[in-house]
Amino acid sequence: MRKYKILIIDDEEDILELIQYNLTKEGYLVEGVCCGEDALARARSGVPDLIVLDLMLPGIDGLEVCKLLKADAKTSHIPIIMLTAKGEDADIVTGLEVGADDYVTKPFSPRVLIARIRAALRKQRRGESANTPTITIHNLTIHPAQHQVLVDGEPVELTATEFDILHFLVQKPGWVFTRNQIINAVKGENYAVTDRSVDVQIVGLRKKLGQAGKYIETVRGVGYRLRE
Repeated sequence: MRKYKILIIDDEEDILELIQYNLTKEGYLVEGVCCGEDALARARSGVPDLIVLDLMLPGIDGLEVCKLLKADAKTSHIPIIMLTAKGEDADIVTGLEVGADDYVTKPFSPRVLIARIRAALRKQRRGESANTPTITIHNLTIHPAQHQVLVDGEPVELTATEFDILHFLVQKPGWVFTRNQIINAVKGENYAVTDRSVDVQIVGLRKKLGQAGKYIETVRGVGYRLRE
């Protein structure tokens, strides 16, 4: 089995060493950098399997690094786990909106971080499966294997979280799901994201889908569904 390559970006040397030590012990190939500029250069030249990214970095901050990597076709597929001391709801929502796949707050447990990394890599492998069927409903076409959404045949750029929410809803059109059910399906149980963050993701998803956004319906007092 091949070893996965992880890029760690954190300007605190003790944290960088702690993560590198624990991930190396788990069998990962690990590289660490301390600033946003180096992070972009290493990610583009080495193309790691996953990135652990601090938000508060000298020079280009973590949010901007995430935006730039997700906007680059060469690196947009790389799962990004944000690791930061900024743990307010607004910070988590912002991180997810710019394309982060997961969010771990400091202080953190190395075991929890490793579990999140494993989950993100498993999810990436499932998304790469050629056997995942294409879904077409209304004027929407979802290609899970390519992580692509088309509206009237035109591609729509979604963040990883927006794509996962849409993919979850389209699999059971007409079914109503609570916000907790959506969080659990997309991010896993006991994930530290609030109901409000789901609402923010839905708003962004509807906006990007344009007229097709009307198919995602709000059921007052319950949650959301995709219209049959």
